[in-house]
Amino acid sequence: MSTFDALRAIGWPLPADAPAPDGASQADSQWHALIAQHPQARPARVIEQHRSGYVVADGPDSGFPVESLPEWQRPPGYRKGTVTIDQRPGVGDWLLIEGRKAVALLPRRSAIKRGAAGEHYQQQLIAANVDTVFVVCGLDADFNPRRIERYLLLVRGGGVEPVVVLTKADQATATDAEALPEAMAALVELAAQGVAVRAVNAKDPDSVAALGEWLGPGRTAVLIGSSGAGKSTLTNTLLGIEKMKTSAVRQSDSRGRHTTTHRALIPLPTGACLIDTPGMRELKPTGEEDVAENFSDVEALAEQCRFRDCKHAKEPGCAVRAAIEAGKLDPQRFANYLKLSDEVAGAANKLANRRAQKAEEKVVGKALNKRLDEKYGRH
Repeated sequence: MSTFDALRAIGWPLPADAPAPDGASQADSQWHALIAQHPQARPARVIEQHRSGYVVADGPDSGFPVESLPEWQRPPGYRKGTVTIDQRPGVGDWLLIEGRKAVALLPRRSAIKRGAAGEHYQQQLIAANVDTVFVVCGLDADFNPRRIERYLLLVRGGGVEPVVVLTKADQATATDAEALPEAMAALVELAAQGVAVRAVNAKDPDSVAALGEWLGPGRTAVLIGSSGAGKSTLTNTLLGIEKMKTSAVRQSDSRGRHTTTHRALIPLPTGACLIDTPGMRELKPTGEEDVAENFSDVEALAEQCRFRDCKHAKEPGCAVRAAIEAGKLDPQRFANYLKLSDEVAGAANKLANRRAQKAEEKVVGKALNKRLDEKYGRH
């Protein structure tokens, strides 16, 4: 296998041995510029992320560790806690390496992020440089349209195509025999916005083949969803072997243990790459999401209200309330729209404050360094 074919097998997006063409995208131009700055370096992709560090690969059958916080990544005046999400590699990122030393982090073409748990504002990278996000949800007690809407908000915020994958269609009992049509009905609003929805038996290769159109050569997809949704089972079926551990799911609430304990990128037989992630219990917005894009139906109704500042409560001529009363808008979807709008606005405010604080610290740091240079005669 040639070097290019090996890279292509783990998702390398640039054509073989070609300079940046005229009219190339901004991302392509940035990549070509960095590659030109490091002629002795070769590309490698982050395929695993652990608390102790990272594992990178330069082909489908390779993998070796790199330092979790190498010198090239440390900004001037580095101290613990100052490295941002854009400076710290994550699964799916592309690095330029010399030997086993990373010398550059290539700019991300896409990034799926969420707000980290805790009181202080912080972003957490889920996956980088992906083409498709499979939002996996079981057709059992795990099914929750409101949580799916939250996932889609984060996915679209990262500039990536979402696909809703409904698993466990084969496990519907007599009690919930109508789970599939009910689920599809609950996702009508999403389908109307162009979101693809697929119901599969995660253990059946023929059923899982429905995802093939998003898993062509050179493409990268990531699986996200709650614990017990069937992500690891789906990964094993796509691989054709049992590579990822699976665990039993409690029948009472359809919850499973976190089978996947770290993020990992895996080459598939189709030539695509798949990133499996641990189940996520908390999905906080980062403040960079566009609620209007994800709730275009609600936004369109709001534009028809008599008053521009309508709160959609008891105001006369409210088109949103009229649609709810007429059964044209799910009241739970509208409630989720309000909730997510508040959360995104709050996160955006924290993000703005954090950026202002960082900018102020940068100015103070430059002034201090200048005074030290003048005092000690450094140039």
